[in-house]
Amino acid sequence: QVQLVESGGGLVQAGGSLRLSCAASGRTFSSYAMGWFRQAPGKEREFVAAINWSGGSTYYADSVKGRFTISRDNAKNTVYLQMNSLKPEDTAVYYCAARRSMSYYYTGRSEYDYWGQGTQVTVSS
Repeated sequence: QVQLVESGGGLVQAGGSLRLSCAASGRTFSSYAMGWFRQAPGKEREFVAAINWSGGSTYYADSVKGRFTISRDNAKNTVYLQMNSLKPEDTAVYYCAARRSMSYYYTGRSEYDYWGQGTQVTVSS
């Protein structure tokens, strides 16, 4: 089992940047595919970005492609989401998620087994 704790959220002006971190417990972090999702008020939780166990493969939602970058440091048991050129529509609670897999990355909510508690990102116009 793995526990996930997100950090790095906050209030930023449009056009600004934030870096989210997700720290995982346990000694097998490198065995997990990781993802970032977000949920805005009144909306369903949606996929943002995913990365495979090694960091060699990544995938992004069209809405964030070219602005956000997902990465991981397996030595630090941490996955990151660098968010640049933020827009008001990026405002949401951001969640990281994990699934035990040493092959692929995943984009569906139901494909992940473990979730963090979320961190709020607010982008002002």
